[in-house]
Amino acid sequence: MQHVYVIGSKGLPGSYGGYETFLDKLTEYHQDNRNIQYHVACKANGDGVSPELESMPARFKYHNADCFKIHVPEVGAAQAIYYDCMALEYCIKHIRKHEIKNAIVYVLACRIGPFFSHYVSEIHKLGGKVYVNPDGHEWMRAKWSKPVREYWKLSEKLMIKYADLIICDSINIEKYIQETYKKYNPLTTYIAYGAETKSSSLSDESQEIINWYDEHELRKKEYYLIVGRFVPENNFETIIREFMMSDSKKDLAIITTQNDSFLNELDERLHFRQDPRIKFVGTVYNQELLKKIRENAYGYIHGHSVGGTNPSLLEALGSTDLNLLFDVGFNRECAENGALYWTKEEGNLSMLFNEADKLTQEEIALLGRKAKKRILDAYSWKFISDKYEEVFTAVEGAITTYTNNEVSLSSIKSA
Repeated sequence: MQHVYVIGSKGLPGSYGGYETFLDKLTEYHQDNRNIQYHVACKANGDGVSPELESMPARFKYHNADCFKIHVPEVGAAQAIYYDCMALEYCIKHIRKHEIKNAIVYVLACRIGPFFSHYVSEIHKLGGKVYVNPDGHEWMRAKWSKPVREYWKLSEKLMIKYADLIICDSINIEKYIQETYKKYNPLTTYIAYGAETKSSSLSDESQEIINWYDEHELRKKEYYLIVGRFVPENNFETIIREFMMSDSKKDLAIITTQNDSFLNELDERLHFRQDPRIKFVGTVYNQELLKKIRENAYGYIHGHSVGGTNPSLLEALGSTDLNLLFDVGFNRECAENGALYWTKEEGNLSMLFNEADKLTQEEIALLGRKAKKRILDAYSWKFISDKYEEVFTAVEGAITTYTNNEVSLSSIKSA
C-alpha cells in the first residue's frame, strides 16, 4: 500500500478551485484502488473554506481518503504559508507514529520555499519522498506587490531545488522548470488536470437554468461567457474593452469572484456599466448548473495569461462548442485546433467577436467536436488518474518524464 499525503489545497469536499477539483476527481477515481491510500490536508478556517468542509469533524473519510483539518492562525496573506507548514508537520508526525514506509508527500503550489529543505530532510529521514506541483507562475501575478513577487520567485526556486520530483500540469511549465532551474537538474514529469465531456444533468426546461436566465436577463446561445477569478492577469480589461468595441448583439456574461476595487477601477477606465450587454452575474457553485450555462453559451472567452493547464478552460472545451482563447502557449497546448485565438493588440479581439458572430452552425459544431476530442484524448479524468497511479506507485521504479517532449527514464530510488 502506497501512502500519499497531499497538502496545499483548501481541502475536500466542496471547495471551489482548481486544486480542489483535481483532488475531488483523483480521490473519486481512486476510491476503490487498493494500491494507494490518500491523506488530504483540509483548511479548517479562513478564506475559501466551503460550508460542507466546515461541518466536517477533525478527521473524516471522503472518497476513502483520510482527510484531516488544519486550524490556521488568522495572519492575513501569510495564512497560506502557515497552513502548508502546519500540514507538513502533521504529515511527518503521522508517518513517524504509524511507521509508514516509503511515504510520498505531494505539495501543491510553491509557497514555502524558505522552509522547504527542513521538511524534506525530515521526510527523507523517515524514508519518504516529497513531490511538488508548481502550478503556474505565481510570482508573475499582478495582484502581488514587488516584495511579495520576489518571495514567490525565491520560494519556487527553493522548492524546485529540494523536491524529489516536480509534477507539472503543463508541458510549457515543465519546459520552463527545466530551462530556468537547469543547474539543479530537476526531475520532472507532466500530468495535466482533467475534465469531462458528458452533458449536464439539467435540461433546458430545468427550473434552475430558467430561473438563472430570468434573473440575469440572458437567453440560450445569445451570450458569450467568462468564468474565472476577477484578477488583472485574466485580461478582463482587454476582453471587456474589445467587446464594447465590437458590433455583437449578444451579451457578455461574467461569472467571477467579487473584487469591488478592481471592478470600480475598470469602470473608471472603460465605463462598461453604460453597456447593457455586459453583465457581471456573480458566482455559480452548482456544478451541474455551471455546466449547463457553459453548454448553452454561444461562445466561451478565456483570458488567462499566467499559469499552466487551467481547469476552467478544460471544462469549457468539454462543454462549449465555440471557444475564444488568449493566444499564449498554455492555452494553445490545451485546445490545439479546437478553438480560435486572440491577442491583446487593439482591435484584434473585437474583430474576432464580429467574425465569430457570423460563423455557421456547422463551423461551430466542427470546433466543438475538435475541442471534445482533445479532452477525451488527453484530459479525461480516467487518463489523468491512471497517470498519477503510475507515478505514485513507482517509488522504487522509474518515472517517465517528458522534458522538451522527449521521453526518457529517470530513476528516483535515491533522494
